[in-house]
Amino acid sequence: MYHIRVRACALIVEKNSVLLIEFTDEDGVHYNLPAGGTEPGETIKEAVKREAFEEAGVDIEVGELVFVSENAPHMTGHPIHGLSLMFRCYMKDGSYPSMPTNPDPNQSDVKWVPLDELENIVLFPNIKEQIIQYIKGKYENNTLIEEYKLKEQLI
Repeated sequence: MYHIRVRACALIVEKNSVLLIEFTDEDGVHYNLPAGGTEPGETIKEAVKREAFEEAGVDIEVGELVFVSENAPHMTGHPIHGLSLMFRCYMKDGSYPSMPTNPDPNQSDVKWVPLDELENIVLFPNIKEQIIQYIKGKYENNTLIEEYKLKEQLI
């Protein structure tokens, strides 16, 4: 087991909407960027491409690293210490989002969520404001997003 789990995440935005993976479980509906843990021998960018295809059925080009988020168990209560690396990604021509043949447990959909409707959903990690600021060109990529601070903002 690794000390810190590294997650590769794809931020895909087109026509003022962000591509998200919908999950439905005992706590209700929530969303994530297409994302998942890296596999042994895989680069982070290879993992981003694989996860975008596995979870959303899209072939992508991986762009710049836009967000880094840390989830520390002693601060969030989540059992796994994780570091999420979120890259701006672009769908290749002819690629269209779809539900995978073998979705992750509790994955219920793949959706384009308009940026102006992000405030109405539950997104993990809660980077809705960072996404909006980034798309507007107002986000400076110089800060680690600490998920325990995001959790405090919800309370």
